[in-house]
Amino acid sequence: MSPTEVQLLPGTVGADALAELTDMVNRVYAAAEAGLWVDGAARTTVEEMSELVRAGEIVVARMDGRIVGSVRVQQLEDGVGEFGMLAMEPEHRGAGIGRQLIEFAERLSRERGLATMQLEVLVPRDWRHPFKEYLNGWYTRIGYRIVRIGSLEETNPDLVPLLATSCDLRIYHKNLSPAPVGGEP
Repeated sequence: MSPTEVQLLPGTVGADALAELTDMVNRVYAAAEAGLWVDGAARTTVEEMSELVRAGEIVVARMDGRIVGSVRVQQLEDGVGEFGMLAMEPEHRGAGIGRQLIEFAERLSRERGLATMQLEVLVPRDWRHPFKEYLNGWYTRIGYRIVRIGSLEETNPDLVPLLATSCDLRIYHKNLSPAPVGGEP
């Protein structure tokens, strides 16, 4: 197995690669968010993915030239970056690809002068979703803390009719500022 290469996806990527990337994200989210959405709801479209790629917001992980993971990274407001739409081919889970994608997104945001990284995780309000609980533990271990519980109604009201269950939106933050050297503030 060759090493994983992580990079921003160039805006000149072809239609076939966009379709494959969109399909991977939708397959991964259909499994990871089972029970949250009505049947047939898709996480993204080729059109949306094309816009995000052209905007320089999609980072991919490749193995042997094949895209095996991706994440969206963007600037929300002064000082705040966000990553989302994190997806990996299931056969590559546990290989550190997700961590590499997040580290790339954090480094990119830090280079852009952003001090905080945010992510949002949709979770069912009235029952425990095993994969979402796993993610909560993982994000906490890599330094993210819940700063607020919101709702999809606040951020994406157009998606609410596609929910199959009541959900909350956990908003996490991580400080991207480097630690002080020598104990100085």
